[in-house]
Amino acid sequence: MQTSPRDYWQLLARYLLPQRGRVSLLALLLLTGTGLQLASPLVLRRFIDRALEGDALRILLLIAGLYIGFAILIQGIRLAETWVAEYVGWTATNNLRADLALHVLELDMGFHNRHTPGNLIERVDGDVFTLGNFFSRFIINILGNVLLTVGVIVLLIRIDWRIGLVVALFAAITIVALAVLGRYNSVRYAAARQAMAELIGFLEERISGTEDIRSSGATGYVMRRNDEFARAYHRRQRIASIFGGATFSISQFLSVLGMVAALAVAATLYKDGAITLGTVFVVFQFTQILSTPIEEISRQLRDFQMASASIGRIRQLQTVRPTIVDGPGTPLPPGPLAVAFDHVTFGYVPEEPILNDVTVHLAPQRVLGLVGRTGSGKSTLTRMLVRFYDPDQGAVRLGGIDLRDVRIAELRDRVAFVTQEIQLFRASVRDNLTLFDRSVPDHRIIDALERLGLDGWLRSLEDGLDTILASGGGGVSAGEAQLLAFTRVFLRDPDVVILDEASSRLDPSTEAKLERAIDTLLEGRTAIVIAHRLATIERADEVLVMAHGEVVEHGERETLANDPSSRFAGMLRTGHDLVTSGERHA
Repeated sequence: MQTSPRDYWQLLARYLLPQRGRVSLLALLLLTGTGLQLASPLVLRRFIDRALEGDALRILLLIAGLYIGFAILIQGIRLAETWVAEYVGWTATNNLRADLALHVLELDMGFHNRHTPGNLIERVDGDVFTLGNFFSRFIINILGNVLLTVGVIVLLIRIDWRIGLVVALFAAITIVALAVLGRYNSVRYAAARQAMAELIGFLEERISGTEDIRSSGATGYVMRRNDEFARAYHRRQRIASIFGGATFSISQFLSVLGMVAALAVAATLYKDGAITLGTVFVVFQFTQILSTPIEEISRQLRDFQMASASIGRIRQLQTVRPTIVDGPGTPLPPGPLAVAFDHVTFGYVPEEPILNDVTVHLAPQRVLGLVGRTGSGKSTLTRMLVRFYDPDQGAVRLGGIDLRDVRIAELRDRVAFVTQEIQLFRASVRDNLTLFDRSVPDHRIIDALERLGLDGWLRSLEDGLDTILASGGGGVSAGEAQLLAFTRVFLRDPDVVILDEASSRLDPSTEAKLERAIDTLLEGRTAIVIAHRLATIERADEVLVMAHGEVVEHGERETLANDPSSRFAGMLRTGHDLVTSGERHA
């Protein structure tokens, strides 16, 4: 994405204005340091000239003390300036990182299906990391170094206009060369950042599937693809580094040429008696000082080229808008809620609908068993109840309210969604169950665990609720993880519960324990249960059979089970699980 000056200023204004006090202090430190750097050579010239003229030792010591004092003060200012700059830079980047993370979390599932977590992490963290210098130093450093360069040239012109003209000419040539080369370098740095994101995305995806890769003998293929991504990144990064290094070398070469030319003119003037030896030394000092701001400008522009690439990618991410927008805030009625799908049509690709004109009504406190073969649209239908997706046509309602009119936060507070894929975090048991909500008291957590039969498991943990679980649920069985997910639901106390194949991974002993917990959980609540097992569907009041994104059968469970011609009765006669039977009878 092409970046414009407006993009830079918007970022600076948003993340630096709240720190205007520290930014002002940083500017003051830089300007003070610049002034002292310009004054120091003049003090040294005075010392040399006074020494050659034979002034008193007391005066020479006073001048020398002033010079040493300036040197110490400059170092102190640099230390303070570094501390303030780092504070400003890290504060700004952390705030930007938080805003990007929130933005990504608010984007709909279609976006996340198109991007790997590794790619997004590189956007949110890697790209932002390169902007630390841009926030803390770029504008102020560029301005400070330009002022230092101008100050040196002005002082040299006051010494002799010929020396000042030579230095000004080479400084202008160097800065123009840096600006021209920088335009080409930013494109190459952007390509390198994109290659890095692709490499990290590939690694994240493959590492998370290590068991499947190793068991299927695909390690060789993964390593080959890893080498291809790594080579692509190395090639782009190498080209960017070469061009960046060439830019730096050119600036250094032009700086040295300017220094040589200025000293040649100064030597000629000293030979003709136009200037003193102290002045020659001042010219040398100023040309030395001038190499620093030019080098710093070169480094800042190189960092700016990398920052430009990152800003472009960040702006590209920020321009992605969620298709699921928050509703105006129509409140849901209290208590158990009726569920309604009214002529719902939806497709991940609009031309290829997954659901076709689905109409289903479920009264409050009723349990709907949802069956059908894989790909029939069961999961897609239930995910609309938490607004992971919105219908292309029709409406989804809770308590008679269109979900698009409800605040998403309120909706997801009233509806609980449990799948067989349980995400556990590297955090305490307490935080995993409350999802980091510290307002939930421990006695509620312990009571919920006891109701699910996990009290023995909790007692086996050395640190109890403070025990740290491994990321991804390492050390926790599939059954325990499923029961922990149910504990989350107990603690939330929702009005509508969706169970998506929630018991399909459990052993019979654990499933029996879970079945008792489900009975308690569903009591007095509206529920939709996607079932693969006959035992799961037994608690349903109604059964909905889906095939090819359409409702092919819906009615009271007992009525359908007693109707020999119904599809559901056919499933029960086979005695197999509901997915296999659904495929046979659909």
